[in-house]
Parts: sequence; structure tokens; C-alpha cells
Amino acid sequence: MEPRENGPRRTRDLLWFMTAVLLPLPWIVAHNLAGLGLSPEVTAVLAGVAILGSAFLLSWATELAESDIPQSLALLVLALVSVLPEYAVDLHFAWRAGSDPTYAPYAVANMTGGNRLLIGLGWPLVGVIACMRSRATHLEVDPRQRLEIRFLLIATLYSFVIPFRDHITLVDAAALLGLFLAYVVFAMRSSSQEVELIGPAALLETLFSENGRRLWALAMFAFATYGILVSAEPFADGLVHVGRNYGIDEFLLVQWLAPLASESPEFVIAVLFALKGRGTLGIGALVSSKVNQWTLLVGAIPIAYSISSGTLRGIPLDARQVEELWLTSAQSLLATVLIADLRFGTREGVLLAVLFLAQLFFPSTHVRYFFIGTYLALSFLFLALGARARRSAFAALLRPSAGGQPVSE
Repeated sequence: MEPRENGPRRTRDLLWFMTAVLLPLPWIVAHNLAGLGLSPEVTAVLAGVAILGSAFLLSWATELAESDIPQSLALLVLALVSVLPEYAVDLHFAWRAGSDPTYAPYAVANMTGGNRLLIGLGWPLVGVIACMRSRATHLEVDPRQRLEIRFLLIATLYSFVIPFRDHITLVDAAALLGLFLAYVVFAMRSSSQEVELIGPAALLETLFSENGRRLWALAMFAFATYGILVSAEPFADGLVHVGRNYGIDEFLLVQWLAPLASESPEFVIAVLFALKGRGTLGIGALVSSKVNQWTLLVGAIPIAYSISSGTLRGIPLDARQVEELWLTSAQSLLATVLIADLRFGTREGVLLAVLFLAQLFFPSTHVRYFFIGTYLALSFLFLALGARARRSAFAALLRPSAGGQPVSE
């Protein structure tokens, strides 16, 4: 690990850390004083800010702890922890839908929004910054990411089946959770790499001994988890009430504002890696996060709903949610095609960003199905007319190998 310089960088990291610690405190105080009769608007802001600060602390805590957790446990624990902010909000909606069906669309809205943000903004941002930083036309993706890309492709192909039904069923949950567990098993067998800490996590590592670092990681994890758990429900409900009170589409508030709060730490950390010339690590983290959300999160939603409602049908889907699932699946397929050859360039990033941003301004069903068709058509064209290396790499992702191990080239 490169030595950390003193002075401005250390001061900056300390300010980042103190800000993240302070952000959850106003809502934690209000929560323990029975909310102080706050309006939905104030509640949504305070609880959302608390989730934001807690999410940053949680990300730094997992970075610090990663080198201390046994390999057999690390991948599963860290995968669960890294998406805790997103899960807390989404599973609240799914659980609430069991007693109030009007909340069912919000679970899918939050899930699809989070997934599309990762690919539509996160991947392009890291790719473009990394290319500008290195003055290259493309970012070389670590070959070890073939594992994540392969499971992302399998999950994406499976996701196209879900919209044909009127529910995300427990069968879907079993398939996606099984896929996630298979991913964990294969990841345990793959080679690990040395963790590179940046920001406040690196500062804490330099300031404290090994035991001190572990204590800080535990304290940050406990505080952040508490902050997320007490904030998820009021934040989610606050967004719904704000939408209803002001005539704003609450579906859109839940779809975009909630994921922005929970996904921002992953974005910031990935961008910092890109700015340091370590774009490969940044894009790798976002690809892994996409796999976790596209398998574990989607699979957990019908389970939470079924337990809450006491039924075995899974969470219902209406026409709008079906449309959102199609759009998310189509975007995921194009992204997987573009990164299959382990090269992610500025052109690919700009394409994903433009398509993502354009669809935000056209909520009409007909126009959104146009975007779905565009994603699918571009996926086909990049495979049929693109570079041979991309076609070969994509085909290799679909081929089983001896012992079920992911294909290596």
C-alpha cells in the first residue's frame, strides 16, 4: 500500500468521516424522542440524510474489516452488508405491501431504480473518468471480473422471464437466491486480491493498530446499522406521503430519490478509485454490486411480501411494474454485452448514460417500450456486427466448463 501523505489529504478524510458521523444524529435524536411530531417532509429529509451518512460509514467499516474476515465468510457477509441500505428501504416496502397492497409498486420501483442507476450513471461515470485520467480510449476490466459478468448475464436472462407473470414468485426467489449462493461459492474458490483502502478507511488504518482498526470497524458498523434500521421505514413512508401531499408521482420519488441516498457511497468510492487511476477496481465494485442486487435483492422481495401477507403467491405486478422490469432487464443485457470482452470505453459509457438520462424525460409507456426495444436492438447489433472478440467473450460466458467453474480465457 502506498504511504499516505499528511496535511490536506488527512484533513479532508477526517472531515469526510466527521460529516458521515454527524449526518445520522439529527434523525436518531428525533426518533428517540418519538419523532417530535415532525412533518412528512422533514422526516423524509432527516431520515434520508441519516441513511446517506450511515451508508458511508458502513462502506468504510466493511473496507476496514475485509482483511480480517475469514475468506469462507467474507464474501457472503460483505455482499450482504454492502447492500444493506438499499435492502432496508426496499424490504420495508415489500413487507408493508403485505398489509397495504398500495405499497407493492414501491418495492419494484426502488429495486429497478437502484439497478438502473448503477448501470446508467455509475458505470459510465467511472469508465469516463478512468479513461480521461489515463488518456486511454477504454478501461481494462480485471479478468477476475468474468465471474461477476457471467452471473450478471445469467441473472439478466432469467429476469426476462419474470415480467411474463403477474407476480414475482417464490420460485423466482429460489432461483435468484440459488444463483447468488452459487456466485458466492465460485467467488470463494477464486483468487483474492489485496484490499486497497482509500479515504477515511485508509486514514483509520494508518492512525490505529490492528486491534484499534477492528474496534473502529465494529463501532462504525454498529452505529451505521442502527442508523439505517431506524431510518429506513420513516424515510420510505415519508417519500410516499410527500408525493401524495404535493401531487408528485410517489412511484418516481421512491424509484430515484431513495436509491440515490443508498447507492451514493458505492458511487463515491468507485469514482475515487477512478480518480486515483484505479478505475478497474471502481468498475469491478459496481459490477459486483449489480450482481448482488439483481440476485439477492430481487429474490428477497417476494419472500418479505409472502411472510408479511401470509400467502405463497409472491408480490403482485401491475402494468407499470412489468414495464419497469422489462426496461431494467434490457438495460442490463446491453451493459453485459458491452463489458463482456473486459473492455469498457468512453463510447460505451456515454451510450449507457445517454439512454438512461433520455428515458427519465419520457414516462409514457409507448416511449419507454421504444427504449426497451432500443436496448435489445443495440445488444443484438453489438453482438452481430461488433468486434469478434466481444462475440467470443459473450459466447464464453454462456458455455459451461468443467466442474461448473466459470470460463477463463
